Amino acid sequence: KRLSSSSNHTATHLLHQALRSVLGDHVQQKGSMVSDKYLRFDFSHFSKLSEIDLENVENFVNKKIIDHLELEENRNSSFQDCIDDGVIALFGEKYGDVVRSIKFGESHELCGGTHVKNTGEIRSFIIKSESAISTGIRRIEAISGDKAVDYLMKQAKTLKEVSKIVLNDKDTIDLKDEQKDQIRRERISIIFQDNNLLSDFTAFEN
Repeated sequence: KRLSSSSNHTATHLLHQALRSVLGDHVQQKGSMVSDKYLRFDFSHFSKLSEIDLENVENFVNKKIIDHLELEENRNSSFQDCIDDGVIALFGEKYGDVVRSIKFGESHELCGGTHVKNTGEIRSFIIKSESAISTGIRRIEAISGDKAVDYLMKQAKTLKEVSKIVLNDKDTIDLKDEQKDQIRRERISIIFQDNNLLSDFTAFEN
Protein backbone atom coordinates (compact mmCIF):
# COMPACT_ATOMS: atom_id res chain seq x y z
CA LYS A 1 0.00 0.00 0.00
CA ARG A 2 2.84 2.39 0.81
CA LEU A 3 4.42 1.89 -2.63
CA SER A 4 1.04 2.38 -4.33
CA SER A 5 0.43 5.61 -2.40
CA SER A 6 3.96 6.84 -3.18
CA SER A 7 3.43 6.00 -6.86
CA ASN A 8 0.20 7.97 -6.97
CA HIS A 9 1.75 10.90 -5.09
CA THR A 10 4.69 11.19 -7.47
CA ALA A 11 2.25 10.81 -10.36
CA THR A 12 0.36 13.92 -9.17
CA HIS A 13 3.60 15.92 -9.45
CA LEU A 14 4.20 14.63 -12.98
CA LEU A 15 0.53 15.27 -13.84
CA HIS A 16 0.84 18.87 -12.62
CA GLN A 17 3.91 19.34 -14.81
CA ALA A 18 2.12 17.72 -17.76
CA LEU A 19 -0.93 19.97 -17.45
CA ARG A 20 1.21 23.11 -17.34
CA SER A 21 3.18 21.88 -20.34
CA VAL A 22 0.13 20.93 -22.44
CA LEU A 23 -2.38 23.60 -21.36
CA GLY A 24 -0.17 26.47 -20.19
CA ASP A 25 1.41 28.03 -17.10
CA HIS A 26 -1.97 29.38 -15.96
CA VAL A 27 -2.70 25.90 -14.57
CA GLN A 28 -2.47 25.84 -10.77
CA GLN A 29 -3.10 22.98 -8.39
CA LYS A 30 -6.29 23.59 -6.41
CA GLY A 31 -6.37 20.39 -4.42
CA SER A 32 -5.45 16.72 -4.52
CA MET A 33 -6.17 13.38 -2.90
CA VAL A 34 -3.80 10.44 -2.94
CA SER A 35 -4.55 6.88 -1.79
CA ASP A 36 -3.18 3.44 -2.57
CA LYS A 37 -6.06 2.94 -5.04
CA TYR A 38 -6.11 6.11 -7.14
CA LEU A 39 -5.27 9.81 -7.28
CA ARG A 40 -7.40 12.90 -7.70
CA PHE A 41 -6.03 16.23 -8.91
CA ASP A 42 -7.94 19.55 -9.02
CA PHE A 43 -6.59 22.40 -11.12
CA SER A 44 -7.49 25.74 -12.62
CA HIS A 45 -8.50 25.74 -16.29
CA PHE A 46 -11.24 27.48 -18.25
CA SER A 47 -12.66 24.62 -20.36
CA LYS A 48 -13.10 20.89 -20.71
CA LEU A 49 -9.99 19.09 -21.90
CA SER A 50 -10.24 17.60 -25.38
CA GLU A 51 -9.44 13.96 -26.07
CA ILE A 52 -6.19 15.11 -27.69
CA ASP A 53 -5.27 17.16 -24.60
CA LEU A 54 -5.95 14.20 -22.31
CA GLU A 55 -3.92 11.91 -24.54
CA ASN A 56 -1.02 14.38 -24.59
CA VAL A 57 -1.12 14.77 -20.79
CA GLU A 58 -1.20 11.00 -20.26
CA ASN A 59 1.63 10.46 -22.76
CA PHE A 60 3.70 13.21 -21.09
CA VAL A 61 3.47 11.49 -17.70
CA ASN A 62 4.23 8.05 -19.15
CA LYS A 63 7.27 9.46 -20.95
CA LYS A 64 8.60 10.72 -17.59
CA ILE A 65 8.00 7.25 -16.15
CA ILE A 66 9.95 5.64 -19.01
CA ASP A 67 12.79 8.15 -18.45
CA HIS A 68 13.39 6.66 -14.96
CA LEU A 69 13.96 10.04 -13.33
CA GLU A 70 15.67 9.87 -9.95
CA LEU A 71 14.21 11.58 -6.90
CA GLU A 72 16.15 14.68 -5.85
CA GLU A 73 15.11 15.65 -2.34
CA ASN A 74 16.21 18.63 -0.30
CA ARG A 75 14.89 18.73 3.27
CA ASN A 76 16.56 21.97 4.31
CA SER A 77 15.75 24.45 1.57
CA SER A 78 15.14 28.12 2.18
CA PHE A 79 11.56 28.93 1.22
CA GLN A 80 12.55 32.20 -0.44
CA ASP A 81 15.44 30.58 -2.33
CA CYS A 82 13.03 27.94 -3.66
CA ILE A 83 10.54 30.54 -4.85
CA ASP A 84 13.34 32.56 -6.47
CA ASP A 85 14.49 29.36 -8.26
CA GLY A 86 11.02 28.71 -9.65
CA VAL A 87 10.04 25.83 -7.38
CA ILE A 88 6.25 25.46 -7.39
CA ALA A 89 4.46 26.20 -4.12
CA LEU A 90 0.72 25.68 -3.60
CA PHE A 91 -1.24 28.93 -3.67
CA GLY A 92 -2.67 29.69 -0.21
CA GLU A 93 -0.52 27.07 1.55
CA LYS A 94 1.43 28.24 4.61
CA TYR A 95 5.13 27.40 4.60
CA GLY A 96 7.90 27.91 7.16
CA ASP A 97 11.26 29.47 6.45
CA VAL A 98 12.79 26.01 5.90
CA VAL A 99 10.98 23.70 3.47
CA ARG A 100 11.34 20.35 1.71
CA SER A 101 11.54 20.30 -2.07
CA ILE A 102 10.95 17.32 -4.36
CA LYS A 103 12.43 17.18 -7.85
CA PHE A 104 12.00 14.69 -10.69
CA GLY A 105 13.70 16.04 -13.80
CA GLU A 106 12.05 19.40 -14.54
CA SER A 107 9.24 18.81 -12.02
CA HIS A 108 10.18 20.72 -8.86
CA GLU A 109 7.69 21.35 -6.05
CA LEU A 110 7.52 22.00 -2.33
CA CYS A 111 6.09 18.87 -0.74
CA GLY A 112 6.10 16.95 2.53
CA GLY A 113 4.71 13.65 1.22
CA THR A 114 6.12 10.22 0.41
CA HIS A 115 7.46 9.58 -3.09
CA VAL A 116 9.05 6.84 -5.16
CA LYS A 117 12.84 6.89 -5.52
CA ASN A 118 12.64 6.65 -9.30
CA THR A 119 9.74 7.41 -11.67
CA GLY A 120 10.20 3.97 -13.24
CA GLU A 121 8.61 2.52 -10.09
CA ILE A 122 5.29 4.07 -11.17
CA ARG A 123 5.23 1.65 -14.15
CA SER A 124 2.21 3.20 -15.89
CA PHE A 125 -0.27 6.09 -15.62
CA ILE A 126 -3.87 6.15 -16.87
CA ILE A 127 -6.42 8.97 -16.72
CA LYS A 128 -9.84 7.55 -15.83
CA SER A 129 -11.92 10.75 -15.87
CA GLU A 130 -11.84 14.53 -16.29
CA SER A 131 -14.66 16.79 -15.14
CA ALA A 132 -15.64 20.20 -13.79
CA ILE A 133 -16.14 20.62 -10.04
CA SER A 134 -16.82 24.37 -10.11
CA THR A 135 -16.40 27.36 -12.42
CA GLY A 136 -12.84 27.38 -13.71
CA ILE A 137 -11.80 24.31 -11.71
CA ARG A 138 -11.32 20.89 -13.33
CA ARG A 139 -10.70 17.49 -11.75
CA ILE A 140 -8.73 14.53 -13.07
CA GLU A 141 -8.92 11.07 -11.52
CA ALA A 142 -6.23 8.60 -12.49
CA ILE A 143 -4.49 5.37 -11.55
CA SER A 144 -0.85 4.33 -11.60
CA GLY A 145 1.41 1.43 -10.65
CA ASP A 146 -0.04 -2.07 -10.36
CA LYS A 147 -3.60 -0.74 -10.65
CA ALA A 148 -2.79 0.80 -14.05
CA VAL A 149 -1.03 -2.33 -15.30
CA ASP A 150 -3.95 -4.54 -14.18
CA TYR A 151 -6.36 -2.18 -15.94
CA LEU A 152 -4.40 -2.40 -19.20
CA MET A 153 -4.35 -6.20 -19.01
CA LYS A 154 -8.13 -6.29 -18.47
CA GLN A 155 -8.63 -3.98 -21.44
CA ALA A 156 -6.51 -6.21 -23.67
CA LYS A 157 -8.46 -9.30 -22.55
CA THR A 158 -11.76 -7.50 -23.12
CA LEU A 159 -10.82 -6.41 -26.65
CA LYS A 160 -9.87 -9.97 -27.57
CA GLU A 161 -13.21 -11.29 -26.31
CA VAL A 162 -15.16 -8.50 -28.02
CA SER A 163 -13.41 -9.15 -31.35
CA LYS A 164 -14.51 -12.79 -31.20
CA ILE A 165 -18.14 -11.69 -30.83
CA VAL A 166 -17.94 -9.18 -33.67
CA LEU A 167 -16.34 -11.72 -36.00
CA ASN A 168 -18.60 -14.65 -35.07
CA ASP A 169 -22.21 -14.24 -36.22
CA LYS A 170 -23.01 -17.90 -36.92
CA ASP A 171 -25.69 -18.21 -34.25
CA THR A 172 -27.43 -14.97 -35.34
CA ILE A 173 -27.22 -15.42 -39.12
CA ASP A 174 -31.01 -15.75 -39.53
CA LEU A 175 -31.85 -12.65 -37.47
CA LYS A 176 -32.46 -9.11 -38.66
CA ASP A 177 -29.62 -6.57 -38.43
CA GLU A 178 -31.27 -4.72 -35.52
CA GLN A 179 -31.60 -7.97 -33.58
CA LYS A 180 -27.99 -8.89 -34.31
CA ASP A 181 -26.83 -5.49 -33.04
CA GLN A 182 -28.85 -5.83 -29.86
CA ILE A 183 -27.42 -9.28 -29.13
CA ARG A 184 -23.89 -8.02 -29.80
CA ARG A 185 -24.37 -5.09 -27.40
CA GLU A 186 -25.72 -7.38 -24.66
CA ARG A 187 -22.87 -9.86 -25.04
CA ILE A 188 -20.25 -7.12 -25.13
CA SER A 189 -21.77 -5.49 -22.04
CA ILE A 190 -21.46 -8.80 -20.18
CA ILE A 191 -17.77 -9.06 -21.15
CA PHE A 192 -17.05 -5.55 -19.84
CA GLN A 193 -18.91 -6.36 -16.64
CA ASP A 194 -17.05 -9.66 -16.13
CA ASN A 195 -13.74 -7.83 -16.50
CA ASN A 196 -14.79 -5.04 -14.09
CA LEU A 197 -14.73 -2.49 -16.93
CA LEU A 198 -18.43 -1.75 -17.11
CA SER A 199 -17.78 1.97 -16.67
CA ASP A 200 -15.88 1.87 -19.97
CA PHE A 201 -18.76 0.28 -21.89
CA THR A 202 -20.44 3.61 -22.70
CA ALA A 203 -17.18 4.98 -24.10
CA PHE A 204 -16.77 1.80 -26.14
CA GLU A 205 -20.28 2.16 -27.64
CA ASN A 206 -19.59 5.79 -28.56
